[in-house]
Amino acid sequence: MTTSTISNSTPTNTSWRGDAAAIACLTFAVDAETPVLAAGRRYSSNAMAMSHQSYDMRRGLPRLLGILNEFSIRATFFVPGFVAEMHPDAVSAIAEQGHEVAHHSYSHRPTTQLTRSQEREEFERGMEALSALDIHPVGYRAPMWAASWDTAEFATEFGLKYDTSLMDDDRPYVIQTGSGPLVELPPHWSLDDWEQYAYLPEPHLGNVIEPPEKALSLWTAELDGMREWGGLFQLTAHSFLSGRPGRAQNLRKLIETVLDRGDVEFRTGEELCAAALLDHSLEWRKQERIEVSAATYPIW
Repeated sequence: MTTSTISNSTPTNTSWRGDAAAIACLTFAVDAETPVLAAGRRYSSNAMAMSHQSYDMRRGLPRLLGILNEFSIRATFFVPGFVAEMHPDAVSAIAEQGHEVAHHSYSHRPTTQLTRSQEREEFERGMEALSALDIHPVGYRAPMWAASWDTAEFATEFGLKYDTSLMDDDRPYVIQTGSGPLVELPPHWSLDDWEQYAYLPEPHLGNVIEPPEKALSLWTAELDGMREWGGLFQLTAHSFLSGRPGRAQNLRKLIETVLDRGDVEFRTGEELCAAALLDHSLEWRKQERIEVSAATYPIW
């Protein structure tokens, strides 16, 4: 992916970080059964795989909400529309406890495997499912961060204000689309618990079970790097993974580490989006797809 930078020279002293050295944004994917079903609806007959994902709502999500409540920290929860329909009370409880609920497609099928019309339907059905719970999201995250070249346009078309799917920066920027600006809050695999904790042999969703201490070491290193260079520390956790007891304790230790640094502030995705739009020093960009020759790269 390449982007062209658009100058936005309006003078301002409003930094998206305020006076903080870095910003921490805790985000949680409440995927429940969708990753298994996205691999194939036949896996609905696999009781082990389905029960593995049912842990999300039964134990994982309530445990993580409890930890956030200990510190009075608001977080951002990305919820597929299918999950909102299957577990309306649990999803409503997230919002009722003061957290942000954001759009995470409808079925959790990777966008890059869909047609353009199918991606539009995923946006529409996901919005409808959340709206039925009186939840009106402003943010979007593509399943598996697999954004297409149409994703930003669809996001603004459906009234969303920010995306967190692209990995070409470690601080916010603004994508200029035909329907208006879209703030990008860049994530990265190194701050995702999936790469540390995900193991499921069938369907194959991962093959690692790392000790929580290793994850904490990695995430702390990224936190301190973001503090030096003024970046966005955006953790991506999954309640069916990080909600397991030892890993939940690890999340508590991470929050304590952030607080102990003393120069990092917590914000939700929605709060970051609003702050980014007030910071005119941030880059405004247009997405531009590279045209690749079949002669140079013959393998499709």
